[in-house]
This record gives sequence, C-alpha cells and structure tokens, in this order.
Amino acid sequence: MKARISGTGSYVPPKVLTNTDLESMVATSDQWITERTGIRERRLAGVGEACSDLGVKASLQALRNANVRPIDLDLILLATCTGDYPLPATACLIQHRLGATRAAACDLSAACCGFVYALSVADAYVKTGMRHVLVIGAEVMSSIMDWTDRNTCILFGDGAGAAVVSASEGDRGILSTHLRSDGALHDLIAVPGGGSRQPLSDKVIAEKMHCIKMKGNETFKVAVRMLEEIARETLAANNYGVEDLDLYVPHQANMRILKAVADRLGLPSEKVMLNLDRYGNTSAASVPIALDEAVQQGRIKPGSLVMLGAFGAGLTWASALLRW
Repeated sequence: MKARISGTGSYVPPKVLTNTDLESMVATSDQWITERTGIRERRLAGVGEACSDLGVKASLQALRNANVRPIDLDLILLATCTGDYPLPATACLIQHRLGATRAAACDLSAACCGFVYALSVADAYVKTGMRHVLVIGAEVMSSIMDWTDRNTCILFGDGAGAAVVSASEGDRGILSTHLRSDGALHDLIAVPGGGSRQPLSDKVIAEKMHCIKMKGNETFKVAVRMLEEIARETLAANNYGVEDLDLYVPHQANMRILKAVADRLGLPSEKVMLNLDRYGNTSAASVPIALDEAVQQGRIKPGSLVMLGAFGAGLTWASALLRW
C-alpha cells in the first residue's frame, strides 16, 4: 500500500502588490527587487480574510480534483505559522467549514517546510490504515510583516495550496520523505515577539518584534547547501540520479537560491517549477501552490518522477520524492 496524492488545489487572493507599489512604501525599486529575488508581484489577503478562508478554498479544489468527499477524510493537517488564532487549531475551523465530520484535525508548525513535513505525516498515517488525508499549506504572511523593513516586506505573499493523500495500490505514490532541523540556527528567520518568551506588549509592538525578522545573507548560504544535500540524499535513497527527475518543485523563496541549487544539482531550468515572480514567498503555501500549478499546466503527468524540496525557519529543511 502506498500513499499517493490523488488531487491538488490552490488559491491566491485577488489583491496584487507589485514591486512598483512597494517603491512608494520603502526605499526600494522594481529593478532592485527583481534582480535580487526574481519577484515581481505578490498577493495579499483582503480585509477580514484569514488563513482558514484561504485554506478552505484550496481544499475544496483539491477534494474536487481527487473526487473525494469531505465526509471521507480521516485527517486534516494544516501547515501554517499564521493561523486564525493562537488557539484553537485553524485546521479545526477548516474541518468544520468543509463538513469533514469524521476527520481529526491539527496544525503543524514548520514554517516554509510545513507542507512537506505534513505530507510526511500523511504518508505515515495512510501506510498505517487511513484512507484519505487532506494536507494544506496556508499563510497570511502579510499579517506578520513590518511594512517598513525592505529586507522582508518585498519577499512575502499570501496564499494556500492543498493536496489529498489517499491509499493506493501499485507503484505510484510517495516514495520517501526526508526531514531535517537545526535549532542552533533558530535566529536566522524568526518572529521573536508575541509568544511566551516575549509576550505581546506595547514594547514588543513598538519595536515590531511581532513581525518576521530575517538574516538574509546567512540564510542564503545555508539554504543552498541544505537543499542540495537533501535532494541528493533523497534521490540516492531511491536509487535515482538527478537525470531521472521529471520535475523539481522547490520552496519559492528567492530566485538566486533556486538557481544556485539547480546549478549545483545540474538540473536544467525546464525541470524546475518556478512561480515566485507572481506570488513571492508564501511560506508553507509555496510548495503546494507550485505543485498544483505544475499539475494544471501539464508539467506533471501520470508516471512523472517529482521531487519537492523546502527549507525554512527552525531551521528546518525537507524533501519528498513522488512517482505521480
């Protein structure tokens, strides 16, 4: 018995924030952002639009494409760091709105790696008897953004992606998943305020400590190495080479990072899925949005060998190899 992705879906809000728009907000330019990140625009959630709203829309699309009813779901896993509330879990809100009355539901926090981490959990549960698991990556990164910090506000966007993971006979499905973390590097990407370490206060808000902070140069160097190493490990674990891959779907963080990883792996550009020019970095939603777009565009077909790769705060990094 294998766990196989039987359907994907995605949703991005209609509001577009372009690099030109950002020129009037911080000291930057369209050329500066594009050259350094590859991002041209990103989507922002509307007023009153929360993580669960985005997640429900992506989930409904994934369920339709999988031909699975909400009532048939055994488990819902939501990867997010921008849930509707500190508690309850936003996955429970999505479970209720979908009408998935049989499903257990919980959130998983691994930042930009969240979807791949959750996919690994779904894989394990399906292999031990569950029939259908809904895996979602949904983020409203604009809610933790310091719009005066040009090092971060140019990078992130909002969106959601989802996948139904179902039990399946045969060789098609998730071949393996690989998860890593290194808490010694926790300060490279962090939201330092608002938790139990530094509870929300006037001082935390005034110093924007409830917003995301990132050490970009250090993160770049570590990310390239991590993504290359775990990609090679994943392929070797399944007795494949880079040349066997049909498509690599990485976390859409920064064009320079993705180009460096592809160059080190020897992957041609046509085998790398990219959409960060339109959406920016949507954290846990990044991989499932890109995966769904690749499916819709016909870049992934039955039998395709597909690798997912991600890195994020924690630090965490992860990969998955799938025979579609």
